[in-house]
Amino acid sequence: MKIGILSRNKDLYSTRRLIEACEQRGHEYKIIDALRCYMNINSTQPSIHLKGEDLVGFDAIIPRIGAP
Repeated sequence: MKIGILSRNKDLYSTRRLIEACEQRGHEYKIIDALRCYMNINSTQPSIHLKGEDLVGFDAIIPRIGAP
């Protein structure tokens, strides 16, 4: 399974725990800076874009976005 983790910092505790869980289960993961991407949410074909390019091939996107 390929998982995208929306997070500003890979060293935050909750992000580290998600990474550990992915590694323990043999999943691929990518940390995605939440401020450098945008989402197009609609009922037919939702998408997420990073630096203008469509992010494809993810089975799940997990938001790890806390309060500032």
